[in-house]
Amino acid sequence: MASFRSADTLRALEARLGADDTAGYYRDVATNRMVVTVTDEAAAEEVRATGAVARLVERSGAELVAAKTTLDRTVHIAGTTWGIDPVTNQVLITADSTVKGAGLDALKAAAAALGGAARIEYESGVLSTDQSGGDYMDNDASACSTGFNASGGGRTYIITAGHCTDGGGVWETYSGSRIGPTSRSDFPTNDFGAVQYDSTVTRPGDVNLSGTHRDITSAGDSYVGQAIERSGFKTGRRSGTVTAVNVTVNYSAGPVYGMVANNSCADPGDSGGPYLAGTVALGIHSGGSGTCASPGTEYYQPVKEALSTYGLSVY
Repeated sequence: MASFRSADTLRALEARLGADDTAGYYRDVATNRMVVTVTDEAAAEEVRATGAVARLVERSGAELVAAKTTLDRTVHIAGTTWGIDPVTNQVLITADSTVKGAGLDALKAAAAALGGAARIEYESGVLSTDQSGGDYMDNDASACSTGFNASGGGRTYIITAGHCTDGGGVWETYSGSRIGPTSRSDFPTNDFGAVQYDSTVTRPGDVNLSGTHRDITSAGDSYVGQAIERSGFKTGRRSGTVTAVNVTVNYSAGPVYGMVANNSCADPGDSGGPYLAGTVALGIHSGGSGTCASPGTEYYQPVKEALSTYGLSVY
């Protein structure tokens, strides 16, 4: 399988080549090979030297980032998302079933203005954060899932979704045992928050995957084509593949930037739950446009950003 070591190597290579010579990398699911997009043969030779596959593309990373930035600055339509798709070398725009009339016309015009650098896909569901992975927790106002345990400054925390913690409050387990109070919350723009454990509460260092517990040893970045697992108290353990990174998601409450799109499924009750690859923490469930009965696209907040913002580390 594609290893995290190879992904780390390609991240370093991407930084060295720069946005003019590469437009990202991904795992080819059919061949299980890492593919790096390049704009010239010299860059392709550097890629091949790492053992990855080089693929020549029309548009550079700089061009695609500029197109995405234009959308971020000019389009504010709830129910839409956009992110760079390295497989098609385009910015992929999605519109849910609520995007109609003048809003849809404006979205089409924005995509057309970017020429071949962007395309629109339509989803039948409704993009929402109404998806409250791991164990159940509630604060009388909402029920969500615990994400990852983290520590810092001599204290321990649960990292979960910001739209869950946005109202503050004290959190409890399913049985009514107290967990602790909301400590920090960031939503929208980001979608993460922290609940501080009371000193008397047991703080496990693993993730509950439908009764099977997995120790978490580190936090990492996601890449397109990566196989992932997620967990939520409502739907349990699910698996999928990353389909896009650095995605802008336009919820009705406002935009959230830097999200990761994937094709797993989730139901209301799964928000805040963990995404992982092996023993590596990747993200926190935010929302999506489908359910497990009628799948759409799901989105998670990268956990490394939450940890960095709050000065914490997973344990």
